[in-house]
Amino acid sequence: MPIIKSKDQNTSPTGRVRKKNQSIILKAAEQDFLAHGFKGASIKGIAERAGIPRANVHYYYKNKEAIYSDILLEILSLWDSSIITSTEEPAKVLGDYILAKVMYSKTNPEASRIFASEFIHGAPRLQHYLQTSFKTWIDEVKTTIEGWIKLGKMDDIDPLYLLFTIWGATQHYADFSPQVTAAMNKDKLTNEDFEQVAKTLTQIILKGCGITK
Repeated sequence: MPIIKSKDQNTSPTGRVRKKNQSIILKAAEQDFLAHGFKGASIKGIAERAGIPRANVHYYYKNKEAIYSDILLEILSLWDSSIITSTEEPAKVLGDYILAKVMYSKTNPEASRIFASEFIHGAPRLQHYLQTSFKTWIDEVKTTIEGWIKLGKMDDIDPLYLLFTIWGATQHYADFSPQVTAAMNKDKLTNEDFEQVAKTLTQIILKGCGITK
């Protein structure tokens, strides 16, 4: 089982071409993994979805395990771009975080579902991340929220349960989109829908935390 680590960034022309080609492969791979699961997905199927020769996929990736690891890395990099810090008031920090998570569900629904599936299956490829970077981030967020509580800026609630609530509420729109669209009698959610989702969740969560803007 590979260890998930950060990828090197390459800004040279060759590096940019490589990144573009890998992006095409990863997007096709997301579709294949969602359609067939990890066991059923194949390099052949990924190449067909990407519209490129199978040999081209092998040029960048030794096997589907390597492709899957890169998909998880891309998801983690997007998650890490939305970080709770204490430099602003809790209403703005949490509001921005909720908005970022809702927009992630809008722009990266396939990645969100793959991530959810990985955790449903015990997160075997994310253990190193969970025990290192994730643990550090969680500890920092807990400290931030506990600081707001001590200053009387929000009610005395459990920081972890707050995070679980935000994650579940925002990711629902990606992981359970067929249920959402069926309930709303729509084929897909519009930009306005997602903006309303963020606004509604922010209002509910901030009020539930005793935070006033």
